[in-house]
Amino acid sequence: MRNVLTIIALLLSVARVADAQPAPGADYDVQDKVVLTTRDGATVSGMLVRRKDAAPTLPTVLQFTIYVRPERDLASLKEIADRGYVAMMAYSRGKYLSQDPIAPYEHDAKDAYDVIDWISRQPWSNGAVGMFGGSYNGFTQWAAAKTLHPALKTIVPYVANRPGMGLPMENNVFINPNYQWAFYVGNNKTLDSAVNDDRERFRKMQFAWWSSGAAYRTIDKIDGTPNPLLQRWMQHPSYDAYWQAMAPYKDEFAQIRIPVLSVDGYYNDSQVSGVNYLREHLRYVPNAEHYLIIGPYGHFGAQRGGEKLINGMEVPDAALIDTKAITYQWLDYILKNGPKPGVLKDKINYQVMGTEQWRSAPSLAAMSNETLKLYLSNVSLASANKQRAHLLSAVRPGKPAMLRQVVDFRDRKQFNNDYYPGSIVTDEIDTSNGYIFISAPFEDEVLYNGAFGGEIAARINKRDFDLGVTLYELTPEGKYFHLSYIINRASYAKDPSRRMLLTPGRLERIPLGMTKLVSKRLSKGSRLVVYLNVNKNPFSQLNYGTGKDVSDETIADAKEKLKVEWSNRSYITVPILRLAQ
Repeated sequence: MRNVLTIIALLLSVARVADAQPAPGADYDVQDKVVLTTRDGATVSGMLVRRKDAAPTLPTVLQFTIYVRPERDLASLKEIADRGYVAMMAYSRGKYLSQDPIAPYEHDAKDAYDVIDWISRQPWSNGAVGMFGGSYNGFTQWAAAKTLHPALKTIVPYVANRPGMGLPMENNVFINPNYQWAFYVGNNKTLDSAVNDDRERFRKMQFAWWSSGAAYRTIDKIDGTPNPLLQRWMQHPSYDAYWQAMAPYKDEFAQIRIPVLSVDGYYNDSQVSGVNYLREHLRYVPNAEHYLIIGPYGHFGAQRGGEKLINGMEVPDAALIDTKAITYQWLDYILKNGPKPGVLKDKINYQVMGTEQWRSAPSLAAMSNETLKLYLSNVSLASANKQRAHLLSAVRPGKPAMLRQVVDFRDRKQFNNDYYPGSIVTDEIDTSNGYIFISAPFEDEVLYNGAFGGEIAARINKRDFDLGVTLYELTPEGKYFHLSYIINRASYAKDPSRRMLLTPGRLERIPLGMTKLVSKRLSKGSRLVVYLNVNKNPFSQLNYGTGKDVSDETIADAKEKLKVEWSNRSYITVPILRLAQ
């Protein structure tokens, strides 16, 4: 409780620091009103701290963020300076002392380059810059690497966001939980914590939108406050040039040849973004010095070394690491020729849930030594005592068959697709709609190690739909352990940058794209459970299937029910590490 109150007090303090800047400490030279002019004539502001007894020239550690918390930021900068660096905090264009419009994501790549260039030309700089930070600060590091400045020697992104791919939409589906974030960062020069903390307001808003049947584009009218940033983002439902300009894209990763240390969590909501940076980096630079540390952490836990309890699950002591200490060890390793952090046994370093064990692998692919291909069959499992339960089969069904589902989008009483791991371990899962598929029990203990994939084959009577696939372990004790999930817009499944509408009545093959990376011990007798459904709930856009921009569809487009035929040729792929091998 004390920690919660401390955080609340810290957030509330933000509103009081706009005019009263922190006073410099006796041991530090503090520049708390740094304002830089960018190449296009805008301004970026920030703070700079050096110890008075520092060497004449030093490497610089830069944090680049949209989150302006001057008191906390100054404390962070002093800590960095105490570690033997020049410390700088730069804020996104429009924040702090910058008078330009606030536009999250849009200018950070170019502005970060300009800040690094300015640092490299200062008399106290030895020409080397390192960056670290989480969430938005993780994104800005990759943004800075998009056009790599020669002075940038390393980045340490935690739970890095990838705009357009993780937020504000996930696999091209706009999601609601972070609706208020645009107000939080966009309402003033620091942060609007009062708005961000008003969860009741935004929960009420999304259920009011759900009940009204109004177009998603009008959701801010239902809230009663215009949300211009969201409206701008909704103009780009594809991962188009707007989003591509914000972070490295395709072969832009090829020139990122600096060492990288990424930190992420199995239950970090934006994990698909952070791990996608890793996948793309290694795709274009296979021998990149890029390390990953990942464990049973959420978005905030990964940034501070984990939490003892996450979504109701107790985390083993072995999983609780000192993220900050590892970060400084890494910065010393790269910028001061110090030893490499001991935790980095290999490129991929992961904690195995269900054990006290950490393991390492030279690559993501090497985390597993077998891939199970399991079909969503039409074989009914009456003995499972579960509605709509069928066999998740290791053998391809001999005769093609369909499982049929009808979804009435006019009905606001029935929610479909309960995919989010509110509780990681539960006694039961939703079986009121959708389909459940259950595998045969494992004959030996194995590790679920990696990210599941697969392909859903389906035929619908409309031009588009959003589907969800959730993967569980069903333990011998009858508990459901949430492993991973995906929500996917069928029309973007093959290419998030280009919408390809479905042909009504034709069997379509829908690839399952990015899912979360997870390591979990599966005991002998455990089974895998797949929950397949159509996405229809108040927590994201509602795709009525007309083929129009989903943001413009309304309940008037729901006169015809969605009819889905799920083919037994659908399958998932599951990465397994068999320890005996």
